[in-house]
Amino acid sequence: MSARQYTERLQLQQTPFYFYDMDLLRRTLEEALRESSRYGFKVHYALKANFDERIVREIIRTGCGIDCVSGNEVRMAIECGCPASEVVYAGVGKSDKEIRYALQQDIFAFNVESLHELEIINALAGEAGRKARIALRINPNVDPRTHRYISTGQSESKFGISYTEVNAAIASLASLPNVEIVGLHFHVGSQILDMSVFENLCHRVNDIKSWFEEQGIRLRHINLGGGLGVDYYHPDRHPVADFASYFALVNRLLKVDAGQTVHFELGRSLVAQCGELITRVLYNKQTASGTRIAVVDGGMNDLMRPALYQAYHKIENLTSSGPVESYMIVGPICESADVFGRDVELPATGRGDLLSLRTAGAYGMSMASRYNMQDLPGAVYSDRL
Repeated sequence: MSARQYTERLQLQQTPFYFYDMDLLRRTLEEALRESSRYGFKVHYALKANFDERIVREIIRTGCGIDCVSGNEVRMAIECGCPASEVVYAGVGKSDKEIRYALQQDIFAFNVESLHELEIINALAGEAGRKARIALRINPNVDPRTHRYISTGQSESKFGISYTEVNAAIASLASLPNVEIVGLHFHVGSQILDMSVFENLCHRVNDIKSWFEEQGIRLRHINLGGGLGVDYYHPDRHPVADFASYFALVNRLLKVDAGQTVHFELGRSLVAQCGELITRVLYNKQTASGTRIAVVDGGMNDLMRPALYQAYHKIENLTSSGPVESYMIVGPICESADVFGRDVELPATGRGDLLSLRTAGAYGMSMASRYNMQDLPGAVYSDRL
């Protein structure tokens, strides 16, 4: 159920806050795991999407592993109950301290993103008397057809080992006794709705995988990353991502050898639709050109995506039934980028009205800051109202 069903009780809460529909979260997880398990695929939750502890524990409870991109994420995953054997650790800038902690925990695999990182992990593993399991993150040069800031798999991206350096990576393994290559890792971008992108990725992965096998390297695991998108425009029409088509496509196109496991790192598609940012109208004003403005108490510090990516979030007025008017919805932050939406059609909106920014469960609270010394937004859960 969306926040609208809880409006009366939500009016009593201090705004701004994130509202989480826990029933929708559970339904989404159930569908994702049902569809992935048809083919024996393993799902790891991309913790960077949302690290709310209640949500993380709920996800771990279902049996998902965790995909981490920092040492603190590795620590949280383990402290929330995820077995270290289900933790994968990616990121282009792992510090020595973070690597040492992950080695100590004996995580499932490091997704290694450069030749230099490979050498450093080998050295640190040697110091610790351990052997690090690694998956080489290969940059496959696949266009994800999404926003340039969330494109990660093209040739000039900072992510992954360039396909032009793969030979050097293989040659270096003989001199690195403290690492064991157990698989390959790929991730081309986020918020991908065009399934042909995943089709192209599968074909590219097949080629790269075959090349590694020709070099005599046995790959136990293939990690395709994530990137499956959600419907920001019609959250009620499509509350759950199209997991069935996604996993069926990979099963049909990816060539998997006997004994090989296939892993995914899903974030947005698991948590985006279950979250909404609830904010209250403070003031109304009008520009010289006649644009109606509603100033709300939530800002770009609470939900960065519109300012950072020019991202769209459906905005609803939960408390008004007046005639529909057009508004620009802005926050209190001292930046011109602090605009949640322009030409937003809403029922007559005034001081005290509650607005909901839908599909905010991913990259909302996890990117929040205290810019302008604003308080961080709170969290309200549907099953605790």
